[in-house]
Amino acid sequence: MSVKKITAKELHERLQARENVMILDVRANEKYNKFHIEDSHVESRNIPKTEIFELDENMDKQLTLPKDREVIVTCTTGNSAAKCANIFDRKNYQVTLLEGGVTAWKDFLKSLED
Repeated sequence: MSVKKITAKELHERLQARENVMILDVRANEKYNKFHIEDSHVESRNIPKTEIFELDENMDKQLTLPKDREVIVTCTTGNSAAKCANIFDRKNYQVTLLEGGVTAWKDFLKSLED
């Protein structure tokens, strides 16, 4: 099964529509603390990818993410997030990958200012 994807533009449209979304940022804590996707309709979580890779190796380990709602996974460019999303997908979480990651998000926000 392949993981669903969402573009920065689609994510922005969902936020504009006041849709509540949960975003899981898998970058290191310091990168997350410096910048992450924020909005009044975003519930943002930060679980570094190293912890998620451990989850893949240790089947008993669980993460505190809801299985009953969509979780949008992101990182800097989307590569690590894609690996993490696949791990969550195998564990039956409803995950969607933000294409291009935080970099694409920042670029999109910048394009709105132009």
